[in-house]
Amino acid sequence: MKRKYLDILCCPHCHGELILKIMREEKDEVVEGTLTCTRCHTTYDIREGIPVMIKKE
Repeated sequence: MKRKYLDILCCPHCHGELILKIMREEKDEVVEGTLTCTRCHTTYDIREGIPVMIKKE
């Protein structure tokens, strides 16, 4: 995931702002990490550069 996408992404649950935590980065791509909502505190994984923003119910 490119860092610049953080400006257009929001929490799919409550539309809150997301905070990025990088665990692994290559060049200008976040490969592994998390996105955490500042409003509802839901955390979404970033796996192999793809933010996984669908939660299993």
